[in-house]
Amino acid sequence: MEEQVFIAQLLNPATQNIAFQKLISDYQRPLYHHIRNIVLDHDDADDVLQNTFIKVFRHLHNFKGESKLFSWIYRIATNEAITFINQKAKRRGISTDDLQNSYTAQLKADTHFDGDEAQIKLHKAIALLPQKQQLVFKMKYFEEIKYEDMSEILDTSVGALKASYHHAVKKIENYLTEN
Repeated sequence: MEEQVFIAQLLNPATQNIAFQKLISDYQRPLYHHIRNIVLDHDDADDVLQNTFIKVFRHLHNFKGESKLFSWIYRIATNEAITFINQKAKRRGISTDDLQNSYTAQLKADTHFDGDEAQIKLHKAIALLPQKQQLVFKMKYFEEIKYEDMSEILDTSVGALKASYHHAVKKIENYLTEN
């Protein structure tokens, strides 16, 4: 019920600005981390985050309430991040895998990355996964998003997500033991 009231405030011109400021303050940090896990670069994550909030604001009237607001916003953020990666790789004339690998190689020099050598090695292993497995692994491992929420965000069954996560974990374990 509380979410429905909040959505009504977002849609009401009289309360929309205040409600949207609350939405930004509630979602800015977790969405940034979600997007950063996908695009890896801080500046790119900021750009995608801004685009996400613009898209959310422009399309709020299309939100039908069939999923949680959280899931709807995260789906927009995920799609924006994936589109951003694909477009950036295309502009550079490289594959998305090559783009991800180049970002992973630069993590150590990134002033916004606070991980150690083990984290860098983990990110290198993740970069070798297919895109869907990367998404599922990062959402489960780094963000601790529940499979049910992930299912709404990625529009995939819980069973498929569990299988993707399992395969991702096995591939990462293999990479880490071999390297």
